[in-house]
Amino acid sequence: MIPSAVDEPAAVAAAESERGSALSAPEMVLLLARAKAEDVATTASDLDGLVLGGDSAFELDGIIYGKPHEPHVARARWLLQRGRTGLLHSGSWLIDARRGGTGRAVGEVATATVSFAADIRDDEIDAYIATGEPLAVAGAFTIDSLGGPFVERIEGDPSTVVGLSLPTLRQLLHRLDVALPSLWNR
Repeated sequence: MIPSAVDEPAAVAAAESERGSALSAPEMVLLLARAKAEDVATTASDLDGLVLGGDSAFELDGIIYGKPHEPHVARARWLLQRGRTGLLHSGSWLIDARRGGTGRAVGEVATATVSFAADIRDDEIDAYIATGEPLAVAGAFTIDSLGGPFVERIEGDPSTVVGLSLPTLRQLLHRLDVALPSLWNR
């Protein structure tokens, strides 16, 4: 894995300034997924492979929530989303950067609906935040680790909520004429 050096707030601000209005959550995650993939594809030396960029955001009542970073922010979000349903948007951008490859790029956004349990106690929220896990993830929750028991229902692809929609990745690979089984390491 090669991390990108994209300044996410600056990239979003530039796109919004150019168009004169705010980006929707799906537009934002696709923009950032693309920026990250393009950054890696253009700065990584001796690259020979497929480059996948991704980004996720949680949307509740039309407001976009990224990573909270601070415990007090995560707590406020959990108090807001407890017993509620929101949308987790996961953007993916795939570039064919193989030697002799096409150089083509494709992207897509997958969205899943996430419903949180209404009976989550304050002490459970505080204990979860104290683990540090929710501070570095979109929406301040995970489903594949400690936050999973607080999620009551997911409608859509669960891997979208993890951060990479596997069915969407397979479809992007198809659009680049790459068969998923060709990537399996057997």
